[in-house]
Amino acid sequence: QVQLVESGGGLVQAGGSLRLSCAASTRIFSINAMGWYRQAPGKQRELVAAFTTGGATKYADSVKGRFTISGDNAKNTVYLQMNSPTPEDTAVYYCNARVVGPDCWGQGTQVTVSS
Repeated sequence: QVQLVESGGGLVQAGGSLRLSCAASTRIFSINAMGWYRQAPGKQRELVAAFTTGGATKYADSVKGRFTISGDNAKNTVYLQMNSPTPEDTAVYYCNARVVGPDCWGQGTQVTVSS
């Protein structure tokens, strides 16, 4: 099991920027894949961005060109840089680690984008 702790959520104005952090309890390069998901009220949880240890990245079409996922192996931390957010990006954001066995999830951090 990998413990994940998110931080950095809050209220941001549309067009601003926000950076989310996810601190992992183990070396992130030992994890098959890590990513960020989000869930808005009344909607299903969806992938926002992810990367594998092989270096491949994937983004939801709705955030391409605005959000960037990155990792710092020295800090065992994964980031989600959110630029030019819109009210449609308002959701609880969850960090995910894909390991052998069930996926690991953080507790989530609320992001609210005001217009």
